[in-house]
Order: sequence, then C-alpha cells, then structure tokens
Amino acid sequence: MTSPQNKAFYLTTPIYYVNDAPHIGHAYTTVAGDVMTRWLRMAGENVWFLTGTDEHGQKVLRTAEANNVAPQVWADRLVQDAWLPVLDVIDAKNDDFIRTTEPRHIERVQKFLTGLKDAGEIYEGAYEGPYCVGCEEFKLPADLITNESGENLCPIHSKPVEQISETNYFFKLSAYTQRLIAHYEANPHAVRPESAYNEVMSFLRSGLLDLSISRSTFDWGIEVPWDPSQVVYVWFDALLNYATAVGLGDDPESVGGQKFAQTWPADVHLVGKDILRFHAIIWPAMLMAANLALPGCVFAHGWLLVGGEKMSKSKLTGISPKSIVDLVGSDAFRYYFLRAITFGNDGAFSWEDLVARYTSELANGLGNLASRVQAMVGKYFDGALPAPSEYAPADLAIQELLAKTAKSADESVRDFDFQSGIIAVKEFIDAVNLYVTEQQPWVIAKGEDVQSQERLATILYTICESLRAISILYCPIMPKSMSTLWQEIGATESGLVQSLNGVGTWGQLKPGVAIVKGESMFPRIEEPASI
Repeated sequence: MTSPQNKAFYLTTPIYYVNDAPHIGHAYTTVAGDVMTRWLRMAGENVWFLTGTDEHGQKVLRTAEANNVAPQVWADRLVQDAWLPVLDVIDAKNDDFIRTTEPRHIERVQKFLTGLKDAGEIYEGAYEGPYCVGCEEFKLPADLITNESGENLCPIHSKPVEQISETNYFFKLSAYTQRLIAHYEANPHAVRPESAYNEVMSFLRSGLLDLSISRSTFDWGIEVPWDPSQVVYVWFDALLNYATAVGLGDDPESVGGQKFAQTWPADVHLVGKDILRFHAIIWPAMLMAANLALPGCVFAHGWLLVGGEKMSKSKLTGISPKSIVDLVGSDAFRYYFLRAITFGNDGAFSWEDLVARYTSELANGLGNLASRVQAMVGKYFDGALPAPSEYAPADLAIQELLAKTAKSADESVRDFDFQSGIIAVKEFIDAVNLYVTEQQPWVIAKGEDVQSQERLATILYTICESLRAISILYCPIMPKSMSTLWQEIGATESGLVQSLNGVGTWGQLKPGVAIVKGESMFPRIEEPASI
C-alpha cells in the first residue's frame, strides 16, 4: 500500500484508563509525544498527534460503582476534571483527543468487528481462566506469581487474579503467529527498544492462542453488533482508537476517509512496556485480518519508579503532575523527565534530583547565561544588540560547536533519544558559559578604545546569537520559556521564526534590535518538597 503525498507523521500515546486521575507516569508518555511532534513541526513537517481516554471495561465499571455513580457519569467527570486539564498543566498540544465512549469511535469499532466476522476471523467459544481486572487482560498461568498464601497474583498489580468462565467470541489470533514473526524479522525497528523487540519475538515464537474479544458478565462496553448480550473486550475496543480517530472505515471520499488516507498508518505508537504485547501482537494481527497497513513502530518506554516500584495510585506512589509543575513550572517538568531518564529504560523519580537538576542546569546554567548577557547589553550598549566585528578563534569555536550541536540534537530527538538531544544542547550552553568566563566582557568593557569596544560587541553578539539557537533547540522541550527568550533577544524583531531549519546557521540576529531583560526564566525555588 502506498501512502499519499504529504502523509502526516502520525504519533499516538496510549489512551488512558479513567479509573483514576493522571499521575506523572501518564504525563511522561504524553510529554515525550508532545516533544517529538513539536520538534517535527518546527522542522516544517506535517504532523498529527493523538491522545485520549479508555473508558470501557470492568475496571472503570467497578470504580464508578464504588463511587456510586453510573460509569458514563464517572468517565465524563474524570475527563473534564482531570484528563483534559492535565494537558494544559504539562503544556501538551495534541491535535485530537479520542474518547472510547464517543459515537465516532463506537460506530467505527462495530463496523470493523462486523467486517472481521463476515471475513470468518471471529467465532463463538468458551473461555475459562485467570483474568486481571487491573490490566484488563486474560492471563496465562506462566504470567502469574504466587504469594505466601498460594494465591495467583498479577505481577504488575500484585493483586489476586480472578477466575472467569464465559461464552465469548474469539478472534483467530493464532493464525497470525508466523505472519507477525515474518513481519518483525523483516522490520526489526518496528518494535523498540531492542529489549522490547526481543520480548515480542520470544512471545511469538512460543505460539499464540486465539483471543477472547467479548465479555458477557457485565454490560459496560460497546455492544457486539450481532449479539447485544455481549460487549467488546476493552482492549479490542481500545486498540482501535488509533484508527477510529482518523476515520477508519469511512467512505474514501468523505472527510473521515480522506483523513484516514492522509494519516494512516500510524508512524509511532508510544506505550508503556506493560502494554507492549497488546500493541505489538494483538493490534497488528487485527490490522492484518482487516488488510490494513501496520504501524511503523511501537516504542515501549520504561516505568517511572518510586521507592523501587512502578508508579501506581493503588500503591499510593502516584504523584500528580500538578504537584511538580506547581514547584518548578511546566517547562522544567518536561525538561526533567526527558533529561534524567533514558527513554526506553526504567527511571527513578525523586524530588531531590528534580530540584538539583533544575537549579544547576536551568537556573544556574541557561537562566544565568541569559540574564547576564541581557544585563550587559543593557549596561554597555543601551539595550541594543551590537554589531560583531572580526571573529576571534574563541568565537569561531562557538559557531562550529553550534553547527555540530544542531545536527546532533536533531538526530538524537528524531531517534527518540531525548536525553542525548538535551545533553547536546546543555553541553553547548556549558561551552557558552565557559566562553563568557574566559572572555571576561566586564573587564574588556573598561577599555575605552575602539578595539576594546569592538571586541566587547563581538562577545555579546556571540552570546546572544547562541541564545537564539538555544531558544529554538529547546523550544519543543520548554516552549513557554523559550518563546519568551526568543522575544527578549530580539529574534522576532529580527524578522525570524522559530524554525529548526537552518538553526545552526550563524549571524541571524540583526544588530540594533532590542535586547530586553525580563523576569527570571527559572526562579530559585525552596527546599525540595516531600512526597
């Protein structure tokens, strides 16, 4: 299948359960997707970024019942009061937000399911075995752990699984074992990182069982179109969101059909590693059965750990994004999690590490650099950017380093190596700060001869031009502060736009533009808060 010209780079987060409010583990995934899509937009690329909520299933139903409300009322409340607001808290700019209780999703899921049944991919059968409501997953005996009392537990939630026995409808998942193996052998980057790829291949080679795709013991879900006594299994429902959100099954000439043609297949599904198998095994098999193109990549990142365990509201280790943003701001929140953790690996969170990095890298590093040059241009040149004179070797070294930094950061971010991309820019900032220390513009300013003034002008121009590039390279990560810095160093007045294209080209700021000293980008904060 060929893609249309100017196909959007389509990136998704998982859709998140509405059994509780979001914690920073959810926000971590969304921020990663937001940074990637902002980066590509700033490079002039066509992008579509989807997130949303998973609102059906037994887990949501039981949570609603425990709160004495109908599940739809519960879902509406959580989405409006928690899940949509958190996007503003972390400054995410998604293009769409899909809810699995929306008519557009329900209708397209039912149409898809009917198509599979008509094609002979679905049959009726009996299921009996362990089920984890927390995962909303049918478990295999080998997946479970046992406690001291001999109970079988879910290894993720550390809670007993439930034994269920139902007559359900099944999808012929086992028929796609070899096709999936062949696909991944031919496309080893379709599952990342390598550890996730190895896990998927190992699971596939052990053989797949057919999948129960309906439930008959409760009614909170999408009705099976040919059997209203059953509802669609929540994962079969949820996985389809990536396609239903962009017009799956719509007439090709319709708005939805045209959107699907311009968007599908997804280029990247960002997921947590605990839901890798759903996305890398069940989901592509569903698409194969419907003769639809497969996603380019499923990227399974690691867990955020608190006290050595995966972050969880049920274990009282869930931390709200707002509690961190209230302390350091949304920009520093975004910076910290992508800077401190290698994307794809597990990473431990601590308030102390957050504050230490904020102070050393943002307040003392970038913030102090901007503040110092703004003050010096104000003091020595009445706030107008001076024109550079002849560049000395130290100035040329900064220019050369910038070109390397721009290339390195772009390659790293596009490869989902956010940490290396950020470190490349941080090391450039460190080099500029060292340049300031070594050049001592405050000493040169004491010289009243023309040569001293020209040298001073060149140093200050070099610092400001470096900040122009920094305010682009860091903008997808810290959009608020970098947009402010862009204004303060006269980039808009210079007629420039914040584009990654040509970011490393030297000499774009126009001499004479106003350099404004604004509020501190990263104000000093108090002692670390406690969890």
